Amino acid sequence: MAAIVGSRKVSNKRQKAINKFVVNKVIPPLMALTIFLVIWQLLCLNPNFKLPGPIETISETWNPFIIHPFFDNGESDKGLGWQILNSLGRVGLGFSLAAIVGVILGIFIGVNTLLYNAVDPIFQVLRTIPPLAWLPISLAAFQQANPSAIFVIFITSIWPILINTTVGVQNIPQDYVNVARVLRLKGIKFYLKIVFPATVPYIFTGLRIGIGLSWLAIVAAEMLVGGVGIGSFIWDAYNTTTETNMSEIIIALVYVGLVGLILDRMVAFVAEKVVTTEQK
Repeated sequence: MAAIVGSRKVSNKRQKAINKFVVNKVIPPLMALTIFLVIWQLLCLNPNFKLPGPIETISETWNPFIIHPFFDNGESDKGLGWQILNSLGRVGLGFSLAAIVGVILGIFIGVNTLLYNAVDPIFQVLRTIPPLAWLPISLAAFQQANPSAIFVIFITSIWPILINTTVGVQNIPQDYVNVARVLRLKGIKFYLKIVFPATVPYIFTGLRIGIGLSWLAIVAAEMLVGGVGIGSFIWDAYNTTTETNMSEIIIALVYVGLVGLILDRMVAFVAEKVVTTEQK
């Protein structure tokens, strides 16, 4: 009997948690989205409003861009699924390189005051350069579109990772350093046991900012370098603008936004798990 009562309490508690999640996290965004779509549709009733409405956008892109996102007619005539995957491949490579280089450099710069004072002004100048301003240099250096786009991702996303890691190292509590001295932790053990765990929250803050910047940069870069990718798809659709193509551009932007949200939530989820593990 006691087991049944306990099971009911757990079930009721779980149901209350689900209801709270739905009320606080699901219903408000759905209401906001509904209001946005209604306003958008009403604006389209104005003859001077040149963009298609949500109903028209969905009807014009339903087949094949929504229900068949992975169609492949050769060359760059591919579904939005393939376009997104190609862009994600470039982002994954460029962002991974930026994460590795940014974390390693950030740790070494953070523990060395002289090195920090030497390179910080340079980094502060470089990080303010817009991503697309690097594209001519990368094209001249690599002579190919794909590595050039990857370089733009790398150079765009490395700065928040590098700077946040450096700040994290510089804010390590003195108690941690004292413990390292007592335990005689030196060299690689000092970095693995003290520096890296204490810096993890800062590192993931930089990673979360970096992944967002990476996704922004690849869409813009692909508009210029061409090939297969969501940015190229949007630009090609714009250059052959018709009412149907405008719908294709809008649905592509929806895909871009959703993928950006997923990437941000993925990094945030991993950060939460890693930080919780480090704290234990």
